Amino acid sequence: MSIDAATEVTRAHRAEWARMVAVLTRRFGDLDIAEEAAAEAFATAVERWPADGVPPNPGAWLTTTANNKAIDRIRRESKRDDKQKEARMLHDDTPPEPLGAIEDERLRLIFTCCHPALAMETRMALTLRMVGGLTMPEIARAFLVPETAMGQRITRAKAKIKTAGIPYRVPSAEDLPARLDGVLAVLFLVFNEGYLATGPDTDPVRHDLTAEAIRLTRLIRTLMPADGEVAGLLALMLLTEARRTARVSSTGELVPLGEQDRGAWDTGLIAEGHRLVRERLATGVAPGRYQILAAVNAVHTDARDVRDTDWSQIVALYNQLVHVDPSPIVALNRAVAVAEMDGPEVALADVDRLGDRLERYHAYHATRADLLRRLGRGAQARAAYDRAIDLAGNTAEIAYLTRRRDQLQ
Repeated sequence: MSIDAATEVTRAHRAEWARMVAVLTRRFGDLDIAEEAAAEAFATAVERWPADGVPPNPGAWLTTTANNKAIDRIRRESKRDDKQKEARMLHDDTPPEPLGAIEDERLRLIFTCCHPALAMETRMALTLRMVGGLTMPEIARAFLVPETAMGQRITRAKAKIKTAGIPYRVPSAEDLPARLDGVLAVLFLVFNEGYLATGPDTDPVRHDLTAEAIRLTRLIRTLMPADGEVAGLLALMLLTEARRTARVSSTGELVPLGEQDRGAWDTGLIAEGHRLVRERLATGVAPGRYQILAAVNAVHTDARDVRDTDWSQIVALYNQLVHVDPSPIVALNRAVAVAEMDGPEVALADVDRLGDRLERYHAYHATRADLLRRLGRGAQARAAYDRAIDLAGNTAEIAYLTRRRDQLQ
C-alpha cells in the first residue's frame, strides 16, 4: 500500500478522532494531551500501515496507540507517583457515561464541546477542531482570520477549560437548548467546507462533509422537532446539496448558479427543502437566520430558468436577514442580488463599503471583479480577479476565476 493510500485510509477513519479525543480527555483530564496523542496515533498509522497492512480493527488500533502515546507523554513530563498514574491509565475501571438524550456519538460530542461557558466563536472553533475534522487552516478561513490568530484562540479556549474546571461531560436534555446555537453554527460551517472546500489539497466539493452535516442535523430535528432554526438549517442544507452534482464541470471548473444545468438538480431534496420552508412560514413565527437563508434558496430552486428568478423577493429576504444577522457576508450576498435587480453600479457601491471587513475574503474580491467586468472596467476587474485567485483555495473556483480573468479584453 502506498503512503497516499494509507493517508486515505486514515482519512476514512477520521470519525475515530472524535471518539479518541473524548475518551482520552476523560481518562487523563487534559485536552491538549488527548488531542496530541490522537494526532500522533494517526501519524503512526500513516507510517506503519503501508508496510504492515491495515489492521482488522483500525479504530481499536488507533485508540490503543493514542492511549499509549498519552501515557508516554505523561511519563516524560512528570515522574511523580508514576506507579499510581500508570495503574489508573492502564486499568481504567471508570464506568462509561450514560448516553443521555443523544444516542449518536458524534452529535453527543459536538453538544459536549459547545459549552456555554465559552464564547460562541471560541466554542465553534474548538468543536470544529476536535470533532468536525477540519484542519486549523480550514477553520481560520471559515472565520476570516489568520491561522496564527485562530491557533491562539483555540489555545486560550483549552486553557480556560483547564483553569475554570469546565466539565467535559455529556449534556442532559435540559442542557441542549443552551448549546443549540453553537451546534447549529458548527454544522453549518462543516457543511460549507464540504460544499466549497477551501483547501487546495482536497476535492473541490466534499460530499463526506455535506452528508455528515445533513445526517447530524436530521438527528437534531428528531430531538427538537419544534425548533424553527433546526428545520431552517436542514432545509438550507437540502436545497444547497440538491445542486451539488451541477456545481463542477467535467473539466473541473466551478459552475456558478446562473449557468448550472437545472435538470441535474436533485428534485427529491428540493421537494423536501421546500416542504420544510412552507411549514415554517405557516407557523407565523418570525424566522431566524437559517430559515431566511433557506427561503432564499427556495426562491432560487423554484425557478426553472435563471431568468425566472424573483430577484425582488430575494432582495427582500436579504433585507430581512440583515436585521437578524448584520454581518458583512450577508451584506455581500445581498449586493449580488441587488446587481440583478438594480444593476452592477448600484451593487458595486454597496460592495465597496465592505472592503475593510472583507479584505481577506476571496468571494468579496470575486464579486467586485464580476461587477467591474460588467461595467466594462477591465483593468480594475483584472486586479480584483487576481486578488480573489490569490485568496481562494478551492481548485474548481480558481479555475473558474482564472478563465473569467483571462477573458477580459
